[in-house]
Amino acid sequence: MRLSKEKIDLAMAREKLTVTELAKRYGVSRSRMNFILNCREVTTVCAGRMADSLKVDVIDILEEA
Repeated sequence: MRLSKEKIDLAMAREKLTVTELAKRYGVSRSRMNFILNCREVTTVCAGRMADSLKVDVIDILEEA
């Protein structure tokens, strides 16, 4: 699965989150969160956790095919 950086940025803006705050909600360090955001190719579990952290549906943060 590929995460859309633009969609994640929009969701972070809606929630008024910094990367540090998102990392805290997700349960990882800021550096690990940056790795996840820059890598974008993630497992289904990771995508689900990211969606939960952003309080959106997982479909809302995936790249369109």
